[in-house]
Amino acid sequence: MINLSKYSPRFYPIENPTRKWATKTHIEKSPIWCSVDLRDGNQSLVVPMSLEEKLDYFKLLTDIGFKEIEVGFPAANETEFTFLRTLIEKDLIPDDVTVQVLTQSREHIIERTFDALEGCKNAIVHLYNSTSVAQREQVFRMSREEITDLAREGARTFLRIAEERGVNYRYEYSPESFTGTEPDFALEICNAVLDVWQPTPEKKVIINLPVTVELSSPHIYADQVEFMCDNLKYRDSVIVSLHPHNDRGCAVADAELGLLAGADRVEGTLFGNGERTGNLDIITLALNMYSHGVDPLLDLSNIPALVEAYEKATRMQVYDRQPYSGKLVFAAFSGSHQDAIAKGIKWREENDVTNWDVPYIPIDPRDIGREYETDVIRINSQSGKGGIGYLLEHNFGYSLPATMRQDVGATVKSLSDDAHAELSPEQVHKIFTENYVNVNDHIKLIDYHFVRKPMISVALTVEIDGTERHLQATGNGRLDAVSNAVKKQLGIKFSELTYEEHALTKGSSSQAITYVSITLEGGRKVWGAGIHDDIIASSINALFSAINRSIAD
Repeated sequence: MINLSKYSPRFYPIENPTRKWATKTHIEKSPIWCSVDLRDGNQSLVVPMSLEEKLDYFKLLTDIGFKEIEVGFPAANETEFTFLRTLIEKDLIPDDVTVQVLTQSREHIIERTFDALEGCKNAIVHLYNSTSVAQREQVFRMSREEITDLAREGARTFLRIAEERGVNYRYEYSPESFTGTEPDFALEICNAVLDVWQPTPEKKVIINLPVTVELSSPHIYADQVEFMCDNLKYRDSVIVSLHPHNDRGCAVADAELGLLAGADRVEGTLFGNGERTGNLDIITLALNMYSHGVDPLLDLSNIPALVEAYEKATRMQVYDRQPYSGKLVFAAFSGSHQDAIAKGIKWREENDVTNWDVPYIPIDPRDIGREYETDVIRINSQSGKGGIGYLLEHNFGYSLPATMRQDVGATVKSLSDDAHAELSPEQVHKIFTENYVNVNDHIKLIDYHFVRKPMISVALTVEIDGTERHLQATGNGRLDAVSNAVKKQLGIKFSELTYEEHALTKGSSSQAITYVSITLEGGRKVWGAGIHDDIIASSINALFSAINRSIAD
């Protein structure tokens, strides 16, 4: 039973927000990216990654181009500790990559974290403690002052241990559950930590504003981020970072509006893996920017390979409709969509344009390792003649006449409907060739000879039900002569013979294909196709294909 009295807004909006972010139209440059796949993502897996899987995944992240990677919570358990030590001792961290480690504001945990980092060239030590009203009241039962003291003491411990060990790491602070924290308190505690660390433009500090639980619409988060950006101390020495979770399905929107509101950095995971409904999907955010002409500074040119590596390591699956990454996100089954896409791609080719604006497809699939042939035009019972015609032309070199496309489309759709299944390009090609090309089921062409005297005369040998027949006739041209022979001596009535022909653009370049239509009594048009090395032979084969198809019907 629904009980609405249990629920009310649990977030704290900014009073009189300035909303400078609302005047901006799009993100203009890439943020600093930090992958948290190996910490936040890994801790959410049913079966966490093994050491070897983590090492492979770390290499994947560096290959993509991440310069900041959160590698774990090394004080949490021996596996996390060993992973970081392995990265350091085997010199697996590129010089331009900074590893990030997470720690609570407790002295022995901070000590253990610094132990794990011994010998590391570049590191971010990430301090956090919960600040929300719910956490303070229900979990810690501490006042705002006590929570602030906890954060301040952790920040001091960082400085003391770093000085004792002679290391010079960068620092990050997160008021965990930021979205459930009063804005004035979030600002107060962050400034208290900054006062301890005393950041400078040469040694900046990261203030991370996590959407630990998504509690509001994205514009509320943007107001909160803008409030912090406008009021944090040492702003020229602070990198404001975002860490959105996806409880309301708005993590990407939270990040986009947060960046418009002044944030400099984003933490997230590949494909949005994370606790509950997941983290921000960095790939979606990065490719959203790419679609606006902004370089995300990550190599996402082979999304299928990234999906494969991710699914192998995490045992998770990328949803078929996940933006940019899912198997079906560029797929068009609808006839009207297929027709528009096919025409849009052809228009680009004819006009040699560089700007991408193809109907229904926000970015060029080929930019991220997808193919038009297998990923865009997909054939089932919902498909139309345009899509089927495009597939046959693009994959196999058949340029069907417009009216023939409709006939072939109906045949393909009928067979797909009967099978209740999608048809692959190869299956569509098989349907076309078996039903339209060189069809000789009823009247089989054996041989033919032409003589000009002065009209074209033809002598045909055909086989009908195992019996050879010899036909003769004249005509204005070779195909007309063959047509007359069939009509006069076999009694098959048709009119309005039309044909088109072209060289096959795929496969053997020496072959030609001809498309022939005949009109039967009652006005119904029947199509056939012929393929042969000789253009005359392909035309005759096409005519007999149409005739045989009319008999079969």
